[in-house]
Amino acid sequence: MSDFPVAALRSVEITTPHPTASLDFYTGVWGLAVAAEADGTVYLAATGGDFHVLELTPGETTSLRKVSFRTRSREDLHRLFERARRAGCEVVSVPAPSPVPSGGESFMVREPQGCAMEFVHGDRTRAARVVADRPERLAHVNINSVDVEKLSAFYQETLGFRLSDRSKLMAFLCCNSDHHAVVLAEAPRNGLNHIAFLMPDLESVMRGSGRMVDHGHPIGWGVGRHGPGDNVFAYFVDPTGAVIEYTAEVLQIDDSYVAKGPDDWVWPPGRTDQWGIAPPKSDACKTAQLAVPFTTARA
Repeated sequence: MSDFPVAALRSVEITTPHPTASLDFYTGVWGLAVAAEADGTVYLAATGGDFHVLELTPGETTSLRKVSFRTRSREDLHRLFERARRAGCEVVSVPAPSPVPSGGESFMVREPQGCAMEFVHGDRTRAARVVADRPERLAHVNINSVDVEKLSAFYQETLGFRLSDRSKLMAFLCCNSDHHAVVLAEAPRNGLNHIAFLMPDLESVMRGSGRMVDHGHPIGWGVGRHGPGDNVFAYFVDPTGAVIEYTAEVLQIDDSYVAKGPDDWVWPPGRTDQWGIAPPKSDACKTAQLAVPFTTARA
């Protein structure tokens, strides 16, 4: 497998105007647990080895504050900082010991289209355990972009990601054996499209979706199976308007995998996934996928 400088997508931080309600939802319904709290931010863990996968920070509106990646080595961390700086990224913080509960060494930059990106090495981990119906880790983050090709080139040329597939509207980018860790979606404005959480298996996606419906959160799209990545999906809108996804069975690839193009990902009329049983995406889900902007991240 390619020697990627980025080892994995680690976590995301979102601001919420209703921090108590958001915390209750993500711990009581979605399936995360509190790992720590500091300076008003709550750090939520899944069942895998990451110290946290989601940060909830109070804010006037719902927004994406940052996306966090783990690097393979301290040397990669520093090399990525220099490459990002030379590529014209706004420097939010330079490599230094991280003051947050997960620790490690980190830096933060803002990529050319405005998303704050944190890179960390040596952060704390947890004992991983598989729990049915509960998220294990983040699977991917989907970012809206007014110029997918330009942003895709940045991820590949500056950050060392590889294009795994290209559909008509989206670029799928990998940094390990998962088919994609980042998806870039063509959109009229930059911002967050959705956050995907990896579930242990298809059964967990189904049961987790049932739990969501039981608590009054309808499925926005799914349950179905995507084309690029071959993963099972179910989309929802969280109480503050961010789109979140349960997913499982993400395609594992290596250097022999050949990226496909838009002509390879075409469904018959009326079909929105491989199976052909998922109803059309709800209007509420479509609206929410364009409604969450980037915001200024903390140093």
